Amino acid sequence: MRSENRGAKAYSRRITDRLPGFTLIELLVVIAIIAILAGMLLPTLAQAKLKAQGIQCMNNHRQLTLAWNMYAEEHNGKFANARSWYTSPVDYTAARYNWDPASSVLHPRISPLGPYCQHAGVFRCPGDRSFVRGSVDGRLQNMPRVLSMSMNNWVGGAAWGASGDKYRVYQNTSEMLNPAKCYVFLDEREDSINDGYFNASMEGYPSTPSFWEILDYPASYHNRAGGFSFVDGHSEIKRWRDARTMPKIQKGGTIPLGVKSANNPDVLWLMERATVPK
Repeated sequence: MRSENRGAKAYSRRITDRLPGFTLIELLVVIAIIAILAGMLLPTLAQAKLKAQGIQCMNNHRQLTLAWNMYAEEHNGKFANARSWYTSPVDYTAARYNWDPASSVLHPRISPLGPYCQHAGVFRCPGDRSFVRGSVDGRLQNMPRVLSMSMNNWVGGAAWGASGDKYRVYQNTSEMLNPAKCYVFLDEREDSINDGYFNASMEGYPSTPSFWEILDYPASYHNRAGGFSFVDGHSEIKRWRDARTMPKIQKGGTIPLGVKSANNPDVLWLMERATVPK
């Protein structure tokens, strides 16, 4: 029996001696190939993630606009407008309205759309990474802010600027002349949003581009693009063309608002879809 064990061990050593091993150069080549493949795949994976977020954002917009239309159907066509659809501030304090959906977006006194849309994630763009320090069970935690959607001020809000009285402020769905070309909700930048009200200036529209301005900044979370939803219920991702529409985000703070942006094609796009002349 012992001789058989010795023979088996000797045979195993002979087999092992004949098996080729990796040299250091071969190992380095394999590692380099893996690194190259990873470098090729990572940008593709990042693009796929951005695309998935864009699809989710459009779905959120569709659901929120559906809730908006359902509210109007039950209120004789009068909609929850830019003044009333969300009445809480948005900031970076630890106040519950910043991070607790039950105290903000889903609360019927703060958002009348809450009862029609009981999923809090719909009110927030998936690309928005802003947060506040909220106290949960007595412990401070980083909590995502509940709101990044804002509503076009011409949908029931106040006219803006010296030329404001020349343009229609919609109060009822029956007043909409072209539902497919009037946006209701949009993603607003985390350092621009301070309520649920997006100011779109009509100064200089359409033929005096030196007067064009950005009062509030749309978001560009989706690879230099932002989400929009329209009165007719469709949503889309708009890719911005001008760098002035996408300044560096001020984390935890507020970017200067009300900035002149002459000849900015993005501002023109927003004006063309905000309202119409009276």
